Amino acid sequence: MNSKLRTGALLAIAPLILAALAACAPTVALQPAAHATDPGCAEIIVRLPNSLDKQPIRQTNAQATGAWGDPTSVLLRCGVTPPGATTATCYTIKGVDWLIDSSKQPRYVFTTFGRDPATEVIVDSTLASGTAALDELANAVGTIKQTKQCTTRQDVLGNAGPPTAVPTPSK
Repeated sequence: MNSKLRTGALLAIAPLILAALAACAPTVALQPAAHATDPGCAEIIVRLPNSLDKQPIRQTNAQATGAWGDPTSVLLRCGVTPPGATTATCYTIKGVDWLIDSSKQPRYVFTTFGRDPATEVIVDSTLASGTAALDELANAVGTIKQTKQCTTRQDVLGNAGPPTAVPTPSK
């Protein structure tokens, strides 16, 4: 086969190959958070890992967002409104405080506490580990300065209990 014919054949099938590859993992449609344009979100997005809990990163259609897995197992939105004082359970993973909302199990919603802008991560626990995802996101999310930290009810109220998100200055 001569080179012109070979080049023509490759050019003819190239769009088909690209279309097939794009169909494998379509863009994930998300709504950007209210403060997605905050420069802090840009700092997070450029540091997102290529995979979370062995789930590959996906393309999204909204600013300051991330998605992993096919089917999608982890979603991230930077720029959500920072939560105030709450009785929600708060976990610290690699120096990042996260509030957990488990009301929609098996999907868990984690929101950073004490960081502005706040970041929300939604994990489908049937497909990925929330702990692994938050652990792997800590370096990116940790670029936003922490101004408050989780404390325990005992610290505030004098009685024992799980950590809660009570505004306290960070050290």
